Amino acid sequence: MSLAHPQPRLPFLQRLFFRIPVIGWVARDLAFGDKDNVWYALGGFVCLWLSLALIFGLPGLYLPALALVPVVFLTLLLITRG
Repeated sequence: MSLAHPQPRLPFLQRLFFRIPVIGWVARDLAFGDKDNVWYALGGFVCLWLSLALIFGLPGLYLPALALVPVVFLTLLLITRG
């Protein structure tokens, strides 16, 4: 007899996404882990961005910000829709 609760089977695309080596591990930890993991992931993202700025200079600082513009637009659209 086991004390662990059986987890429901996840959809195929979600299982496939969770199998990506680094990104999937972080996504699975954010989805099913502790609520503080969001802050650890955000801190890791900021550290990665600052490391890119130190290694590549200004393009390392500007290009990730430019890549995040569609994410910000989508977030603003979702906020305005309610």
